[in-house]
Amino acid sequence: MFVTPAYAQDAGAAGGLISIIPFILIFVIMYFLLIRPQQKKMKEHQAMVSGLRRGDQVVTQGGVVGKISKVKEDGEVEVEIAEGVRVRVIKSTISTVLSKTEPAAKD
Repeated sequence: MFVTPAYAQDAGAAGGLISIIPFILIFVIMYFLLIRPQQKKMKEHQAMVSGLRRGDQVVTQGGVVGKISKVKEDGEVEVEIAEGVRVRVIKSTISTVLSKTEPAAKD
């Protein structure tokens, strides 16, 4: 009729583990639905930004469409948005590359 203390403690430990499982499942689901795709998209954007070349037609995050006229070393590019109108843009604010130029052939 009386429950021994060892048996009662064992049941409490198993109940605690079972109550943690839903939190672990929620974290795993959040990782695969939110965190992992965001990291993948960030890697793709960094690869796109590092591959920018002169002559590429790009769209900035502000919606400005232009052609890259110069790639600078300090994380900037010079974008020509109209004939003779050039603006300096931070590389990370380039959202899309519309058309890529082919790399120059090395002889």
